Amino acid sequence: MNLRGRNKISTEFSMSSMTDIVFLLLIFFMLTSPSITPEALDLILPKAKGKTTSVQNVSVSITKDLQVYIDDERVSTSSLEQRLKSKLGGVDDPTIILRAEEGVPIENAVNVMDIANRNRYKIVLAVRPE
Repeated sequence: MNLRGRNKISTEFSMSSMTDIVFLLLIFFMLTSPSITPEALDLILPKAKGKTTSVQNVSVSITKDLQVYIDDERVSTSSLEQRLKSKLGGVDDPTIILRAEEGVPIENAVNVMDIANRNRYKIVLAVRPE
């Protein structure tokens, strides 16, 4: 007489259910990850086409060596605001053209923009034409 059962219990582990769970988790995290970091912006900045302006009151240039020039005159960073006030004192609608050389840290350009903002000067950032 044969007393063995017909159904054998398999000792192998089935990976199909595990891969289904991992796949569903992957889809869930891919869909929710953009909503986790809303302050991260993916920007593609536009190219700038240079325009010439007929009104140019003062030009502020910053070189790679962090030397600051008003028109063609070298000035120190600490005296920049006073020199701009003296040059643009009696001008209606004063405008500053900011020419920052490539590789200049943004803090230096923001410093000039902050001076212009405090004194209500218009500021235009000069770009290289295409």
